[in-house]
Amino acid sequence: MSQPVIYPKDKENIVVRYSGNPIVTKDDVPAAAKGVYNSGCIKTADGKYVMLCRVETPSMKQLIWPADSDNGIDFKLRPEPIKMPDTDEFKEYTTGMYYDPRVAEIEGKYYTVFACHSGHSCRLGLLESPDMKEFKWRGFISETDNRNGVLFPEKINGLYCRLDRPNTGDGKGYMWVSYSPDLIHWGQAKYVAHAQDEWGWKKNGPGTVPIKTDKGWLVIYHAVNVQCSAQYVYHLGVMLLDLEDPSKIIARAKAPILSPTTDYELTGLTYAVVFTCGAVVEDDGEVKIYYGGADTVQCLATAKLDDLIDACFNR
Repeated sequence: MSQPVIYPKDKENIVVRYSGNPIVTKDDVPAAAKGVYNSGCIKTADGKYVMLCRVETPSMKQLIWPADSDNGIDFKLRPEPIKMPDTDEFKEYTTGMYYDPRVAEIEGKYYTVFACHSGHSCRLGLLESPDMKEFKWRGFISETDNRNGVLFPEKINGLYCRLDRPNTGDGKGYMWVSYSPDLIHWGQAKYVAHAQDEWGWKKNGPGTVPIKTDKGWLVIYHAVNVQCSAQYVYHLGVMLLDLEDPSKIIARAKAPILSPTTDYELTGLTYAVVFTCGAVVEDDGEVKIYYGGADTVQCLATAKLDDLIDACFNR
C-alpha cells in the first residue's frame, strides 16, 4: 500500500513526537484488549494527570478506562473502567460502545463528552465529576449521527459552549458550535469550519478542548484526505477562533501540524491515523498533545503554545 502524502512535508517540526511512543498499549490494560487510543487527558487541580482511555476489547466493545500519571507520560490504568448507567435507555443508545472522550474543567467540575454508539447511529453523552474519581451520568446531549463533541473550558457570554462534528450526507463533516444554559439542552448552532483542499477535505472535527490564548481559542482538530479513492488518512490541524464568537475563524494553518508517518501511526487496527482527544498546557508553555496512532495505541507529542499559534497565521 502506498505511503500517505504529506501536504507539505513538515519542515518546521513544531510538533515533536515523544521518543518513547506509544505511551499506552493494550498490554497495559488490566483485561483483554485489542487497543488503547483516542484518549482524553486533563491535569487536575492537584497537579495530577488523568487520562480517559478508549479501550477496545476483543469482542469490539468500547470502554472508557481511567489512567493516572504524575508526569503526564507514565500512565497506570485503574483496576476497572468507568461504570456506565444500567438503564434500558442507556443500553438502547450505546449497545456497549462508548468512546473518544474529551474532558474539560469548567468552574471547578470536570465534564466528559463522549460518543455513544448503537443501532440508532451515534449520539453524544455527558459525564460529570468533582474529582476525576467518581463519575455521574448527566444524559445524552445530542441527537443522532454526532460523535465528536468537545466543551470549551469556560462559559461564553454566560452560556456553556460546545464544538462538534455532525456527520453530513456528503461525508465532509463540517464543524459547528452551539450553546447551552445547562449542558443538556443545546441550540443557537452556527457553522464554524469547512473542509480544506488537499490534506483535509473530509471529516473536519474538533479534537482537544479549546485552549484560551490572547489571540483567540486555539483548536487542535482532525481532518481527512482520501487516497486511491478509498483510503482515509487522518491528520491534525490547528486554528484560532474568536474569543467572544467561536463561530468566527481568526486564522487557520494551511498545512497539518501532524500527519501519520511512523510505524505505530501507519500500522494497526486502522491504517494511517493520528487522532487527538486531549491536550495539556504546562506552565512553561509546552503543550502535551495526546493522540491515538492507527486506532491501536496511545501516543504523545509536544509543541510550544506560541508555535501552534504562529502556525495558524504562517503555516
